[in-house]
Amino acid sequence: MKRVLVQYKVKEDKAEENINFIKKVFDELKVNSPAGLRYASFHQPDKLSFIHIASIETDDGTNPLSELPAFKEFQKEIKDRCEIPPQAVELHEIGSYNFFND
Repeated sequence: MKRVLVQYKVKEDKAEENINFIKKVFDELKVNSPAGLRYASFHQPDKLSFIHIASIETDDGTNPLSELPAFKEFQKEIKDRCEIPPQAVELHEIGSYNFFND
């Protein structure tokens, strides 16, 4: 199991575009329901700073998110939308309470 946090800040004129890309990813996730993935996205009060948290729980460690066409489209020009580029950090759980449970 791998858990990752990604954070970045988009340019002011790209915030709504970024949110729309994220919504398309979640629409596709709802349709396809890939196994072995838990995923959440948030924006901070400035509506420019974003945080994504993923828990990859596949047997072979592959990330089902990276296979989705909507996610590939989201990632395609992410650096052009960003003021601060995405930074990924692998998370190592100490404990959680109902965070990753159904």
